[in-house]
Amino acid sequence: METNGIKHGRLMSLDALRGFDMLFIMGLSEWIVAVCGLFPACGATEWLTLQMRHVQWHGLTHHDTIFPLFLFLAGLSFPFSIAKQRAGGKSQKDIYLKILRRGLTLVLLGVVYNGFFRLDFPDLRYASVLGRIGLAWMFAALLFMRFRLRTCVALSAVVLVGYWLMMWLIPSTSDPYSFEGNLAGMVDRMLLPGRMNDGTFDPEGILSTLPAIVTALLGMFTGRWVQMPDERFSGNQKAVYMLAGAVLLFLAGWAGSCGFPLNKKLWTSTFVCVVGAYSLLLFAVFYWIIDVKGHYRRSFVFRVVGLNSITIYLAQRIIPFRQVSDFFLGGLAGKCPEVIATLIQATGYMTVCWLFLYFLYTKKVFLKV
Repeated sequence: METNGIKHGRLMSLDALRGFDMLFIMGLSEWIVAVCGLFPACGATEWLTLQMRHVQWHGLTHHDTIFPLFLFLAGLSFPFSIAKQRAGGKSQKDIYLKILRRGLTLVLLGVVYNGFFRLDFPDLRYASVLGRIGLAWMFAALLFMRFRLRTCVALSAVVLVGYWLMMWLIPSTSDPYSFEGNLAGMVDRMLLPGRMNDGTFDPEGILSTLPAIVTALLGMFTGRWVQMPDERFSGNQKAVYMLAGAVLLFLAGWAGSCGFPLNKKLWTSTFVCVVGAYSLLLFAVFYWIIDVKGHYRRSFVFRVVGLNSITIYLAQRIIPFRQVSDFFLGGLAGKCPEVIATLIQATGYMTVCWLFLYFLYTKKVFLKV
């Protein structure tokens, strides 16, 4: 059965794009840097290497898009989740409880990822990537359930403008967007327990969760759009409109960046718009290729990862994949020049991670939060 470009009731492009995004977390960035190391005199490889690293403060590289793209996709899946739950007879109360449970579970897993079992609670970092995803997605889902689509769009605009005004007007400093003087850091130093990631500032802190909610909502708006029946808009038309929406979001963010810099650690309103545009653009391409044109098989490598994305994020913290790779390839790498050895090691690590996920895939084991 196929409706809305969705095969067998599942949006294949969503799984594939989530997998593509997670590949950068499980070693693709390191592999690209290793390949670039083979061509040190090439200006293009120098630029590409830079894209595989986070910026220190203001600015944007590809590596800064990985996290918000994942949050965008978490939001995109929610309208489909609602439809499936309602079709299965779930009540509104059941759905609300599941939203709360999922959000708080991700916060807890984030604390575990940060070292909960070391039992060093004064030095434990309570903010986390998973915690940011859990809270931002949870609040976005609650708004999406409670209000009409137009109201959610209006609330998103209010949050982005309001966050900008707060960051600009409240701090008593000549540079309200500096590392030392920004409002988000001030709030975290007052309210956030435990250790902060950057000493006196945490990029997944309390106040910057507000604009992250909009990132999740942008994904939910996209999911609702894809759900539109084919009788109203074909798959091709949906992809074209998404591309147009990406252009508008990018222009809004780029224009605003003159006054409110692009900054992932502050999750600035302009960052939300520009990376939201990138996420929407990338999804439109994946959706058109996979779900509209039907190239499902070519996305298999990505979907294996996308179906167990939280699993591999946590597993890399727990399972010594690098040691497994070194067991098989360490001898070969040791006999090669350093640049070749680095490439072998990067290839081995990414391959071991993927084979682990492929094993889970063949056994139909998927971690659901």
